[in-house]
Amino acid sequence: MIFLTRKAEFSAAHYYWNDTLSPEENERIFGKCANRNGHGHNYTIEVTVAGEIDPVSGFVVDLKELKAILEREVVSVYDHRHLNLEVPEFATAIPTTENIAVAIWRRLDGKIPNSRLHRVRVYEMADLFADFYGEFA
Repeated sequence: MIFLTRKAEFSAAHYYWNDTLSPEENERIFGKCANRNGHGHNYTIEVTVAGEIDPVSGFVVDLKELKAILEREVVSVYDHRHLNLEVPEFATAIPTTENIAVAIWRRLDGKIPNSRLHRVRVYEMADLFADFYGEFA
């Protein structure tokens, strides 16, 4: 078993807000991130797959195909979007770094041939990231 990681990037806006809470509670819990106009980040994602090395190609997965899957399933959907307003999975989930990692896992799970999804890491900033390994997907 070997692990292979591919990175991708996208820029997106979001805000944190829970409709079941009062505006005061949202502001207390989420601070500046509760501004309904949103704010943006340049996200970096790392997608790690696990599998056996193909003896013919030497790859775990076709790298061009993995890049195309990330582009189709994640980057083209999230890039330059307001996550709360334009991405379906965040109509009911707060687009925190943690929830973005889970959503990306769900978008990719089962779509990468000849390997299994091992980890999705989402960097919101250089010093803030979330890892998801699929336990609750």
